[in-house]
Amino acid sequence: MRRPPYDPAAKKRTVSLTLNSDLYAKAKALGINMSQVAEAALAQALVAGLMEQARADIEKDMATYNAYIEKHGSPAEMLRDYLAERDDAA
Repeated sequence: MRRPPYDPAAKKRTVSLTLNSDLYAKAKALGINMSQVAEAALAQALVAGLMEQARADIEKDMATYNAYIEKHGSPAEMLRDYLAERDDAA
């Protein structure tokens, strides 16, 4: 199982949130733990944001790699050619 991208055991901190008043009142009437719900939603949004950031980094790296191949050729192809030219490559 993966570890969360934050410390779940970190000390709690009081923050201020602005919420729809009707939503707040109805959730409170049902006894919904809004701090727990907000923390879970924020953790989920953090994971989604980190995944999107990783995707963007991978796309950038792949574009750089593809530009290298366009300019210099494939490293795997170069290695294959180099090994084919060696006498001791069998």
